Amino acid sequence: MEVLLYPHPILRRGGQPITEFGADLAELADRMIETMYEAGGVGLAAPQVGVEQKILVLNPSGSKDDRDGEMVLCNPKIVKKKKWEFGDEGCLSFPGIQAEVERSLQITVEYQDVQGQEHLLECDGWLARIVQHEVDHVEGILFVDRLTTTEKMRVKPQVLKLESDYSA
Repeated sequence: MEVLLYPHPILRRGGQPITEFGADLAELADRMIETMYEAGGVGLAAPQVGVEQKILVLNPSGSKDDRDGEMVLCNPKIVKKKKWEFGDEGCLSFPGIQAEVERSLQITVEYQDVQGQEHLLECDGWLARIVQHEVDHVEGILFVDRLTTTEKMRVKPQVLKLESDYSA
């Protein structure tokens, strides 16, 4: 699997709801997790690897050697947000770009696992930031969309370079 770079059009389309669960979906999740580690990330959404489905994977440690935090969320939906803060974010689809993004400190997420079982996840801090970033991806929202005007201007040269380097 290869991580798609901005401005690939799939990144803006997001994903379709998952309706079929089981072994194929679990295999996709496993491949996405390995791709996330290879790319040096802490989260990865299916549209970032050209799969237009609402599935994301994450591990807050970002380490293959510490897999305790690995999670797979299918059809995630944030149902509650509390408190806000700015924090530094990057994105595998925007290599080399770091920017301050405002996110909720505490969130509640409804999702399904790869077998279709429903779950409710309450999280805060770093995990909440990762989940929000990846949920945005499955909705076709990119982290640069959430930047303040000042931050957009600061990273504009890097974003324009990605656009000029892109070939469909």
